[in-house]
Amino acid sequence: MPVKDMMNAMVLEKPGELLRLKVLPVPIPGPEQVLIRVHACGVCRTDLHIIDAELPHPKLPLIPGHEIVGTVIEKGELAEGIAIGQRIGVPWLGYTDRSCSFCKRNRENLCDNARFTGYTLDGGYAEYAVANARYCFSIPPSFRDAEAVPLMCAGLIGYRSYRLATKDTGVERLGIYGFGAAAHINCQIAAYQGKEVYAFTQPGDAAKQEFARRVGAVWAGGSDQQPPKTLDAAIIFAPVGSLVPAALLATAKGGSVVCGGIHMSDIPSIPYRMLWEERAIRSVANMTRQDGLEFLEIAPRVPVKTDVQIYPLQDANQALSDLCQGKITGAAVLAMDPP
Repeated sequence: MPVKDMMNAMVLEKPGELLRLKVLPVPIPGPEQVLIRVHACGVCRTDLHIIDAELPHPKLPLIPGHEIVGTVIEKGELAEGIAIGQRIGVPWLGYTDRSCSFCKRNRENLCDNARFTGYTLDGGYAEYAVANARYCFSIPPSFRDAEAVPLMCAGLIGYRSYRLATKDTGVERLGIYGFGAAAHINCQIAAYQGKEVYAFTQPGDAAKQEFARRVGAVWAGGSDQQPPKTLDAAIIFAPVGSLVPAALLATAKGGSVVCGGIHMSDIPSIPYRMLWEERAIRSVANMTRQDGLEFLEIAPRVPVKTDVQIYPLQDANQALSDLCQGKITGAAVLAMDPP
């Protein structure tokens, strides 16, 4: 496919403002990068946190978007493991230095000098994007472009949260607080692996509760409710700190509460008795390439079905508004060539 000289892109010029549709030069890939013809890009709650200045110091001006699916059309001379013409996905973690103490201990998700797609690197709200070849993943052929998009963040980071929540043997009952893109993907994996999933939504959100049951939850209710059985572990995907004590109260002795978002409102003070009996609270930061390889190996076997709402690129602001207002069931996706 021939490369154009110019492209359409949605650009954040200043936090707190709407994105602007601009015509920009198509980026040139560096030595370790590939140039991607973007087919689709996810609209994630993290994008809202960046645009609303809840995540500080983004690259400005910025092309948001860190759930990219597209085709490689050019590559730098040092870009390895990726072929021209290959369909790939690009996640949130876009670069690591490979030399800091965390990278040397195979904890690249905590790299001191990491860069992030759609935050400190330009992302996929555009017709073309560049990405480091080391942080690109081959997309399983069973997923169409828009269906594959949520796998790149909601799936990947959600899977890391799920893996940490269930790493101890004996975790059979899993609570999931906040039932959006990450929850609906990882609920399917949990059910596939024989877990009982208890889903918590905003109180009174009957549609989301029915959605949760449809993708494998054995029970769904409001976050102000207690589940019918004590949980062995819980994941909180909603960016609401007050859910932490609620999850602790619902979790059995020795259980973990995993906070799966990059941003959360403040956690209120809790009495020590909630944490006692070896309950644990932990966060999830980013993802690793190993997380990606494991997740993309299991997703087609489940098989994971993603529920997406598609918008054209120029309607990115509307997609963000709908996400902010809780109008999205599943995941919002920008399609560069919408049907």
